[in-house]
Amino acid sequence: MLATRRILAAIAITATTNAFTILNPLLGSSTVLFSNKLKSSLSLSTETSESPESPKSGDVVTVNYNLTPDGNFVPNPLFDDGAVTFILDGGNYLPGLHTVVHALTPAETISCTMDAGYGEPREDLIAKVPIASSGISINEIVLDQELFLANGMKCRVVDLDEENFTIDANHALAGATYSAQVTLKGFENGPSEEQFGYNPEAIDGKFDVLTIALGCFWGGELEYLRIPGVVGSHVGYTQGQKDDPTYQEVCSGSTGHTEAIQIIFDPSKVSYEELVKIGLERLGESRSLVNQAGNDKGTQYRHGIYYHNFEQMLLAKSVIGSYPGCVTECCEAMKFFKAEDYHQQYLLKGGQSAKKNADEIILCYG
Repeated sequence: MLATRRILAAIAITATTNAFTILNPLLGSSTVLFSNKLKSSLSLSTETSESPESPKSGDVVTVNYNLTPDGNFVPNPLFDDGAVTFILDGGNYLPGLHTVVHALTPAETISCTMDAGYGEPREDLIAKVPIASSGISINEIVLDQELFLANGMKCRVVDLDEENFTIDANHALAGATYSAQVTLKGFENGPSEEQFGYNPEAIDGKFDVLTIALGCFWGGELEYLRIPGVVGSHVGYTQGQKDDPTYQEVCSGSTGHTEAIQIIFDPSKVSYEELVKIGLERLGESRSLVNQAGNDKGTQYRHGIYYHNFEQMLLAKSVIGSYPGCVTECCEAMKFFKAEDYHQQYLLKGGQSAKKNADEIILCYG
């Protein structure tokens, strides 16, 4: 897949100016990464109930909603609709859906226009690039060609002359909207703050936490989002020595962190043991490799299961022991630091399905 991509290896778009940053990897310059944080614009009309209480971030909400594309927008459904349950602000589904639910009370219905997830078209994501400094010959550039910037961002060539070409990094569906109707059926508390740390005795609660490292966290997160009973996820960094590390610091191997996935799940729908097995199956032959998963090497890619209580430890060790030659580390969970926004649900944002029980092959780079 990578061999078919044409990459502007020294160019990364900035989100603040109508320009590109020319980078010199030999001097240790770092790419300016564009945060693919999807925005929501809402036009609301409501039928309100009398209950004064609305859910807060971290609550587990159950909603019934439907979406109708506006105009000629033809969606590729990447998530379930109808009756769904999820952690509020815990990833998955349209960001606009989370925004709407924050304002609802149980049994309340809202009708709205919801951003389809691609944001409004932005002028600062369009730029003219000198051919001489792009690393690409003029003979290799054609109109409507798709290119990849150094930070992984996709763009299209929209104009071309003998000296420059213009690229547009806006999504082709930027500005698309849905007409939506959303009903909040109810909500309940998510895991307590204590459940995210380590406690010898399991803490009672309807929902539980799994922290696991499987190498690059993008693909593993998407696999877990597809599992019925998983209600939320974040990717981040754990088992290291520095507070709030950046992606660049973790990738340097200097902080001791590994890329990890933190999953919130309903044990009545899927067990901790099942989720650990799913992770180890995903690792495949990498289960026998130290500080490596697939082609990714380094301590930041070591695989591990980081238990939050004694019961989880016993289950994790039992599953690891069922795979001959498995060297996956099994340790008490340390503090988990959420990764940057652009890493969260990265492959869903890149167009891969997070529908429950989806079976499409997960492509590592979106």
